[in-house]
Amino acid sequence: MKLAFATLGASLFAVTAHAGGYVAPVVEPAPAPVVAPVAAPVSDWTGFYAGLQYGQGDADLSDADSLDFDAYGVHGGYNRDFGQFVLGGELDYNRIDLDEAGEGDLVRLRGRAGYDLGRFMPYVSLGAAHVDADDLSETAFTYGIGADFKVTERMTLGAEYTRQDFDDVNDVSGFDIDSDMVQVRASFRF
Repeated sequence: MKLAFATLGASLFAVTAHAGGYVAPVVEPAPAPVVAPVAAPVSDWTGFYAGLQYGQGDADLSDADSLDFDAYGVHGGYNRDFGQFVLGGELDYNRIDLDEAGEGDLVRLRGRAGYDLGRFMPYVSLGAAHVDADDLSETAFTYGIGADFKVTERMTLGAEYTRQDFDDVNDVSGFDIDSDMVQVRASFRF
């Protein structure tokens, strides 16, 4: 009987030990590291640039004549990016080929003010223009609008419209030449 009680006690002990027995601890996975989002590289327009341009335009004379012309040349300048706004200056040279009226040179010195939209920058320009052609040498006011797009951080493509207003050409009162020009441009940034 003692053996029966001992067997019964041992089996009860085994059942209770099994019911509340060893349970392996639950290991929670380590939290994943927090990775900060990588910001897109900020485009900066600061620096020197130089390039080529080609355009077409027309010159309206005060005597109602109009001359079409092709213009091709070089440009160079400097921009300074102030965050959202970009200020700069540019000097350009254009060889002018007037239809059936000869050739000439157009040199412009302009200030530029643009708005930084990342890879795209619209701008306005304002400055002075000087034209030399057969029996003509005159300086005028020039203004325009344009936009540059960064193909890469070093290469930009752009387009612009400019107007030059030459008044009292060759000191002839009332003889004015107003010219409009549209150009495409390619620049390399240093």
